[in-house]
Amino acid sequence: MPFTPFHLGPALVIGIIFIYYIDFPTLLVASVILDIEPFLVLLLDLNYPLHGFFHSFLGGTIIILPLSIIMFKIRPYLNPIMDYIKIKQKSSFPNILTASIIGIYLHLLLDAPLYSDIQPFFPLNFNPFLNISDLWSNITYLFCGYCFLVAIILYFVYIAIQSKKEKNNNNKS
Repeated sequence: MPFTPFHLGPALVIGIIFIYYIDFPTLLVASVILDIEPFLVLLLDLNYPLHGFFHSFLGGTIIILPLSIIMFKIRPYLNPIMDYIKIKQKSSFPNILTASIIGIYLHLLLDAPLYSDIQPFFPLNFNPFLNISDLWSNITYLFCGYCFLVAIILYFVYIAIQSKKEKNNNNKS
């Protein structure tokens, strides 16, 4: 899924379900950051596979720690956005690292069955996940789209629960 929002659907569902355990913005960034690689290949007309080294478990793993450090440093600047969308989180480096791991590997597992140029176990030159079926591609895209819809519902449930908690806390004061 070269630079598409489809990866965000499953990431949003996971992020909302595990909102107290993983960093929400980091999960979203981690779920799409690997698609910088195919974007640059297309933009710069590189003689390189669209889904190259960084679309492998080795390449993705290399991204996890730098991404986690960067997100940890910029996380305070994201708090106004989080407040605006009414998501309350206490962020920590372990939560950010966990979100990076989940987002990166989720991306790889969603892409691996779809693209013949992915070598998930690089330097080994094979993709055991590859399924060259249009049906599988359609199922994957539908799954990601439905996850986005489920995430919207979960978000509103989360907001309602948070609102009720705040109301109860205000009544106790």
